[in-house]
Amino acid sequence: MRLLRPMLLAVVIAGGFFYFTTYRGGGLHPDNWLGRSNKVEITEAAGGESLDPEEQNNIRVYHNNIPAVVNITSRAVTFDFFYGLVPQEGQGSGFVIDKDGHILTNYHVIADARQLEVTMHNRKKYRATVVGTDRSHDLAVIQIKAPDLTPAVLGDSRNLQVGQKVYAIGNPFGLAGTMTRGIVSSIRSVQEADGMRIEDAIQTDASINPGNSGGPLMSWRGEVIGINTMIASSVGQSAGIGFAIPINTAKAVLNDLVTLGRVRRPALGVRTIPIGPELADQMGLPVDYGLLIVQVVPGGAAERAGLKGGNERAYLGNIPIMLGGDLIVAVDGEKVSDQQDLAQLMNNHRAGDTVRVTIYRGKQKTDVNVQLGEAREQV
Repeated sequence: MRLLRPMLLAVVIAGGFFYFTTYRGGGLHPDNWLGRSNKVEITEAAGGESLDPEEQNNIRVYHNNIPAVVNITSRAVTFDFFYGLVPQEGQGSGFVIDKDGHILTNYHVIADARQLEVTMHNRKKYRATVVGTDRSHDLAVIQIKAPDLTPAVLGDSRNLQVGQKVYAIGNPFGLAGTMTRGIVSSIRSVQEADGMRIEDAIQTDASINPGNSGGPLMSWRGEVIGINTMIASSVGQSAGIGFAIPINTAKAVLNDLVTLGRVRRPALGVRTIPIGPELADQMGLPVDYGLLIVQVVPGGAAERAGLKGGNERAYLGNIPIMLGGDLIVAVDGEKVSDQQDLAQLMNNHRAGDTVRVTIYRGKQKTDVNVQLGEAREQV
């Protein structure tokens, strides 16, 4: 009797546990041996939804341009601490510009490379050779021998507006065929890490990362308006501030790069000082802006065209200058206020081009046609 009572209590407890945890919850039902339900109910989207116009344009731009965009692998050799040879490999982007296999990219992508390999969108690989370089503008042209190439369409970067849509295609971190989208954030002059300056650089918030360098920046029509070249970031990755070289800067030197391997940098052949309201008032000049020619380079473009330098010695602070020269106020109808304005205008030309220079000689305003010479050492 003493043993029966504990046994009955144990049976009651076990029965209660079984009832509340298994039987009542349906644990012994045959359906629950295979799962709680033999059909999962989900909510599915309606099929056949069409893409909106913006998505369609994104896809069109990508498919029209991806055949022209390439991945560039550069291999170089450096020396370690013990002067041993150490191979190095870099990644960048570029894009085909003609049927002959010329590819436009950044100079820093191919600088010091002993071997270049180009990978197309279809994963075919080709050896490439360097055709021409322009370190001052961070541009280079390389060439491959490949059939059935699709060149990119080069647009016009003159009238870009802040806010217009842009697309970047390249190979960030070696991830081939990547497209990002953004807008033109600003047009400004920027200085690269090596000290070179890009005039009218296109700032964009389209994601640009290592490996994008040399790839195209395109308008919403799919025309190339810039060459992606650098990012502004403390961590070396996209922070929403990337920069591209204007395509017009590249178009101005492409012929020289392909035919000569270098750029015949245009030169006006003058030494100048910028004029502001205070200097203009002191010198009695007819306008309060422009570049005053203090000296023309002997035998240079300006001298051949008849432009005049100064003939009256004076001092600007402690710096001796020559007054009485022509005052440049415009080139091809574009206002010139300082040397940066002149440098920007020169970027759109090459040696041998003829430009119309508007000057004041004394109080008289006149236009002079100048055939640009070639700068040997600087822009």
